[in-house]
Amino acid sequence: MASFLFCAQPMISFRARSEYAVGMLAPASFTLGGCMTHSLDRRHFLGTAASTGLALGLAPTLSTAADQSGSDRVVVGIMGTGGRGQSLASTFQKQKGVEVAYVCDVDKRRTEQAVEVVNKISGKPPKGVGDFRRILDDRNVHALVVATCNHWHAPAAILACAAGKHVYVEKPCSHNPREGELMVEAARKHKRCVQLGTQRRSRTKLQEAIGLLREGAIGRVYLARCWYNNHRPGLGIGKVIAPPDWLDYALWQGPAPARPLKDNVIHYNWHWFWHWGNGELGNNGVHSLDICRWGLGVDYPIRVTSSGGRYHFQDDQETPDTHNVAFDFPGRRSITWQGLSCVHTPGETGAEEAFFGDKGSMVLTGTGYIIYDLKGKEIKKVTGTASDAEHVGNFLAGIREGKALNAEIEEGYKSTLLCHLGNIAQRLGRSLRCDPSNGHILDDKQAMALWSREYAKGWEPKV
Repeated sequence: MASFLFCAQPMISFRARSEYAVGMLAPASFTLGGCMTHSLDRRHFLGTAASTGLALGLAPTLSTAADQSGSDRVVVGIMGTGGRGQSLASTFQKQKGVEVAYVCDVDKRRTEQAVEVVNKISGKPPKGVGDFRRILDDRNVHALVVATCNHWHAPAAILACAAGKHVYVEKPCSHNPREGELMVEAARKHKRCVQLGTQRRSRTKLQEAIGLLREGAIGRVYLARCWYNNHRPGLGIGKVIAPPDWLDYALWQGPAPARPLKDNVIHYNWHWFWHWGNGELGNNGVHSLDICRWGLGVDYPIRVTSSGGRYHFQDDQETPDTHNVAFDFPGRRSITWQGLSCVHTPGETGAEEAFFGDKGSMVLTGTGYIIYDLKGKEIKKVTGTASDAEHVGNFLAGIREGKALNAEIEEGYKSTLLCHLGNIAQRLGRSLRCDPSNGHILDDKQAMALWSREYAKGWEPKV
């Protein structure tokens, strides 16, 4: 788990926050500063902002006690301190004018590790806590970074917005579609900056590539193809065990209805169970689908088709290890994604997205791009670099200066929704027809039943 919270507004008490989390209290009244986003036309945005790194929305600057004193210091709390959370804690602490004041994890061992990571950089150890609501309760914190398991992303982010915190949330933004809709509502209601951790949106050369697509470098772009492959081991058949003393398993489950702990779930394999995760499509596919949707200039699909299954191993994993999904959009445009979790594909490990137009093609290489003509002749090749600091810096600029976010939550939700729709189609074994205005599934009550989920009592997300 990992989460960041930034806030300097007054906070309600820990007791009251806990009660609000279970729907007993309405949020207190706050004088909030931070992102006020506006729904700009996506095509206008893509045409004018892709090459400059600007994202959707406008954000007022901070209005905090620290800001009034002439300081632009941003105080952060990290929720979830596994590998990704510790990396983000390090990146945030290295930014000028940033203090990581809290690190939080339900695993005491990981909390201690994260304290040391931050301390080595700043010389000042952050507070290590096990319950992220301790961070929400601190009026000196400006933002929460959420790098937890998927089932915690939206509930934690929504509570953080209500507490007056800005949010940097890891991908996918939500466990199910309805949570994503609520996250957008929460960001708008509380006027918070909410950035999704699809960091490729902040890579300069990828922004340049999208700009070239907009300018017609390969003509009318009609297809984006993306893929992901890995060589993951099997899970085996898990056994029920008692939670170890270093783990707060009840809080780890949080909004997910309680289940006994099995020895093959924590800390990573929860990805492959629908109860907590979203499979490889939501784990890694979201990065490439986000780029493809950006490059094509599309929002919501009109049809989603999925094939594949659990082919490589026979074990406890519920999500596919072999997965092919096709998304059709208005205007004769499509995206396809292939995920292979148990085998590397020769020749395709160095690139993850390719665009095809009526005058040529473009392949993205993670940090750069290559343009080809219709016969496959290389026309242009550009290389670049990658750093999380770019994306984090954009988030901080949104808080401090009102700069538009490169992966603002409304755009992040649209990309995450593609993952959810692909998984729903896979689980039901049939194609989905969708409303191009909002992505909702048409004429299929069983499919729309998977738009949300059942929650543990008291943890239902509310805006």
